[in-house]
Amino acid sequence: MSVDKEALRARMKGLKNVPTLPGVFDKISLLVKNPDTSAEDIAAVISSDQALSAKILRVVNSALHGFPGRISSVTHALIILGFDVVQGLVLSTSVFDMMISKGMHGLWAHSLGCAVTAGVIARKIEHPNPEEISIAALLHDIGKVIMKTELPQEVDRIDEVVKDKEISISEAEEQVIGLTHTTIGRWLCEEWYLPYKLTEPIVYHHKPTMSTVVEVPTAIVHVADSLVKANGFGFSGDNLVPEINMKAWEKLEISDLLLEEIIKEMVDQLLDAEDFLSSDNADK
Repeated sequence: MSVDKEALRARMKGLKNVPTLPGVFDKISLLVKNPDTSAEDIAAVISSDQALSAKILRVVNSALHGFPGRISSVTHALIILGFDVVQGLVLSTSVFDMMISKGMHGLWAHSLGCAVTAGVIARKIEHPNPEEISIAALLHDIGKVIMKTELPQEVDRIDEVVKDKEISISEAEEQVIGLTHTTIGRWLCEEWYLPYKLTEPIVYHHKPTMSTVVEVPTAIVHVADSLVKANGFGFSGDNLVPEINMKAWEKLEISDLLLEEIIKEMVDQLLDAEDFLSSDNADK
């Protein structure tokens, strides 16, 4: 069985189920594209939604970004992290709400784990934009969230195929509906006008060598995904640990000693992430 891809993509264009979208997000997206926009302009839009502002500051000041308690306002976050990162954070908080409302706690944990791990890798190899990469990792499985919302019966069937055949969720998606969550992720990125620095890691996290613009960030998200699955943190839809693409691995130039440091710091930060998740679940 497969779905009508054109019909499904049309539904993506009219998607209204993501909290804070299309209102606040659309306004922010337009502002980000305007070269005359100031941090105060975007902060004013975000601050109009008090719950959204609080969530963004909480994530920024968590272990995820390494600024514990140091960023006190949305304007400060915009100045420190940049417009694109905060745009991604707005989307991330909306996706988190969807995951919780749909009972996708395992996927939220996996996504957060990938964000933490990607940030660790980026800093260890001294990439200049670790926060951007962390946000891309946080959003890398957004297609799965939208599939759960828009194709619930098909997702149930996909889950059955994963268990029965012991295959990856991507293989099961292809068998059941004829496309994968990365295709839907691409459509969403296009509809929401996300920058390449977020789009390519989302679209190509399983096939990192297809990235042409942000190759290193895409490779980082790809490796983070595998490391988090190997660690058993969260649940992305199957229990298989994907093999790391060797060309992507070589691009990162990670020595054995550096890998040991990355894994040690990853494990420590995942413990902090568990506390973050526990407090979030307690708030719901």
